[in-house]
Amino acid sequence: MSTKIIYDDSIDVELIKSKKVSVIGFGSQGHAHSLNLHDSGVDITVGLRKESNSFERAKKMGLKVDTLENATKQADVVMLLLPDQLMADVYEKDIAPHMKDNATLFFAHGFNIHFGEIIPREDISIAMIAPKGPGHLLRRTYEEGSGMPCLVAVEKDLNGNTKDLALSYASAIGGGRAGVLNTTFKEETETDLFGEQVVLCGGLTELIRNGFETLVEAGYQPESAYFETLHEVKLIVDLMYEGGFEWMRHSISDTAEYGDFSRGSRIITNETKKEMKKVLEEIQSGAFAKEWMSQAREGSPYLKQEREKASKHQLENIGKELRDMMPFLNAKDIKKDIWVQTN
Repeated sequence: MSTKIIYDDSIDVELIKSKKVSVIGFGSQGHAHSLNLHDSGVDITVGLRKESNSFERAKKMGLKVDTLENATKQADVVMLLLPDQLMADVYEKDIAPHMKDNATLFFAHGFNIHFGEIIPREDISIAMIAPKGPGHLLRRTYEEGSGMPCLVAVEKDLNGNTKDLALSYASAIGGGRAGVLNTTFKEETETDLFGEQVVLCGGLTELIRNGFETLVEAGYQPESAYFETLHEVKLIVDLMYEGGFEWMRHSISDTAEYGDFSRGSRIITNETKKEMKKVLEEIQSGAFAKEWMSQAREGSPYLKQEREKASKHQLENIGKELRDMMPFLNAKDIKKDIWVQTN
């Protein structure tokens, strides 16, 4: 394999410690970055609106917190960790006017730079540090002494050390323990969106839902259908995570493996792959980004409608009942639990 994975022993973590860093946002990624940076000895301030519910919460976690304006003014490095659809407006109104000359702007996802939603000043260096997982896992793995792989990309290097600074940041949030991979804003953005839409979120949930409905419509118990189409997904994915398809197939029965090879291609067909290519083309052309940002500016009516519809599906209801009977799962309820899971 020609791709080089970079680890802590090749990174100067002291570089980021010599800078004043401000993290803008305190959501899933924001709280994890902030706490990991803080625990690594970085001079970090969380930038939030004064009225934000997270303002006092971040303070109680032992972090320095200030307004967006003040946090930005003092920072050598600003990391933007806001939802894609909100980031450009916040940047233009509250961040851009207050950035230091020759400061560095970091992102954890390339969306707003790649699709031209944010165009920083000419004197600003731009890089990305993208952990490959959700924020609460970034925090958990850091606390456990391991870490989460990260992608690093440099869009503009005016200081001559932007890549080294990005690597240092990645190390401070735990990325260097697991490995850091070089990429580009284009590659990260397009592959990330494709993975979410076709496999990890869109593809997987549609596969599970349709499998569940097929069994229930054929007269099988919803509980059995849930176990066979959703609950066991994690068990199979864990095996693939540990050793790829080969290890998973080694671990299942011969009957299951035969069914895998002989029936799987009837579900994911050549027509399915053609549709995958269409989705990728929509991402590459910017059509998806344009559609999503237009929706977001209208208040995300489609997203709200689909969330409401999905929440009422039998799969969700039976799943909640079954998970409540499994205390070992530490089951989550969207109406009660929030993203912050620091313990």
